[in-house]
Amino acid sequence: MDLNVRAFRTVQSALSEPILPSKRKESSRKGGLRGGPSRARSISPERRVEIARKASLARWRPRLERRAADTDKKETGRK
Repeated sequence: MDLNVRAFRTVQSALSEPILPSKRKESSRKGGLRGGPSRARSISPERRVEIARKASLARWRPRLERRAADTDKKETGRK
């Protein structure tokens, strides 16, 4: 993109009026703010642990698998 076009668009966006969130977004956020705490109260502690463990594995499994693969390579002498 041309530098002048980018500068023009940047100035236009800076001078334009802020976009207000739509009613749909506002009502969705309200529902989420209400629903989260009530869901937390309705779920048993064991179920919360299960959900947290699943989330943790989803987040960290790729790193753990890479670490295990690196360890295997070091033991076998492969690169």
